[in-house]
Amino acid sequence: MRTTTRPPDAPGRAPTRRRRVDLTVLGVEAALLLLAVAVGAVLNARDTGLHADAAPLYATWRPHLGWGTPAAVLVAVVTVGAGVRWASTARWGPLLGTAWLASAAWTLSLALVDGWSAGLTERLTPQAEYLHEVPGVTDVPAMLAGFTGRILDFQPDSWSTHTAGHPPGALLFFVGLDRVGLGGGTAAALACVLLGTSVTVSVPVALRALGAEPAARAVLPFLVLLPGAVWVGASADGVFTGVVAAGLALLAVRGRLAPAAGGLLLGVALHLSYGFVLVGVLAVAVLALRPAGRVAALAAGLAGVGTVVVAFTMAGFWWWDGYRLVVERYYQGWAADRPYGYWVWANLAALLLCAGPTVGPALRRAVAAGVVAVRSAWRSATLRLAARAAGPTVVLPVAAAVAVLAADLSGLSKAEVERIWLPFAVWLLVATAHLPAATRRWWLAGQAVTALAVNHLLWTVS
Repeated sequence: MRTTTRPPDAPGRAPTRRRRVDLTVLGVEAALLLLAVAVGAVLNARDTGLHADAAPLYATWRPHLGWGTPAAVLVAVVTVGAGVRWASTARWGPLLGTAWLASAAWTLSLALVDGWSAGLTERLTPQAEYLHEVPGVTDVPAMLAGFTGRILDFQPDSWSTHTAGHPPGALLFFVGLDRVGLGGGTAAALACVLLGTSVTVSVPVALRALGAEPAARAVLPFLVLLPGAVWVGASADGVFTGVVAAGLALLAVRGRLAPAAGGLLLGVALHLSYGFVLVGVLAVAVLALRPAGRVAALAAGLAGVGTVVVAFTMAGFWWWDGYRLVVERYYQGWAADRPYGYWVWANLAALLLCAGPTVGPALRRAVAAGVVAVRSAWRSATLRLAARAAGPTVVLPVAAAVAVLAADLSGLSKAEVERIWLPFAVWLLVATAHLPAATRRWWLAGQAVTALAVNHLLWTVS
């Protein structure tokens, strides 16, 4: 019987085919986004209770410019023009410091498109926000002891929406700012920006500690021009994002104290948002990728988390009671109206606008690289090393994707995920290390255009 063999790919054919697949993924993303916008418009016209005027985003349609516009464009142009090359060659310390400053400039510029007052100062002061509750907290121990009793709605002393929807650590953060003389909307907003943009330090530090410094340098410009910066400045989710990223980075760093400190931060994160129980997926991934000392780091991390949980419990707040009551409160509000059948897939369209269109092609390339690595590990009978064979640029974004899908399917994330999922979006972008070096500027430009378009066409709400 005659057999035929497929001729080897000609030089350049495989990269061309991969680029075509990337474009196909981009097309799927665009179709998902357009469908989410169109279906959202129809459902809003029928008054079906989406409670999002510009679904799938929690925003309203309002094209506008502001005095932050030229600054945002300038930061984008400089980063796209010089960021990729400079990130690959600069000394590590100055690189991280410059990236943090650039990210803060990008985030502040986007916020100031809406003006200083509306874009920053007033973002955290509405009745639904944390700052509304700060003046009433005169006794922190009493607040913690009685916190769960005020979670449910329709009581005379019910907490406002955001305070009730989170553990008391979120409110404590803003109370702490007030106690040290940084009260008010402006200081709180700037704190959100500075902590939220610290991911440009934490994520690369984690990658470098896990033996992937070239990847850390490749990912850095994408963290600087994160489209989700639209919501980092200014919302409490910016703070949450910074805390989670720092905790995970410390878990990755060698030494005895760093993992314990990382555990403490992740314990704090558990008391900032109930959804951060899903950060455990990323924490396990980080520990599995550590080159050494995984058992000791696990023990130290668990001790850190346990210390925070015990401290809050002794103060009168038990996490599980809070979670149980928050689920009940969730369905006392808009969640009872918002249709799961729309949001379960429209949430992913909102995530695309937060993480940027690059996330799909990058994640596809990362998964493809991971499949090759796992197959190789299988052949060499070292399955237990599969995670390390795939490497952090595969394992971390896949872990973030798993966490996002779990949150999505839970039904407890219907809308507003463009800010709620920020702590996972920054780890999805680790997959950008798999993008071809020659095309990274184009991908980066697409990220910047996405953020500029969202911020100038819509009036976003924290």
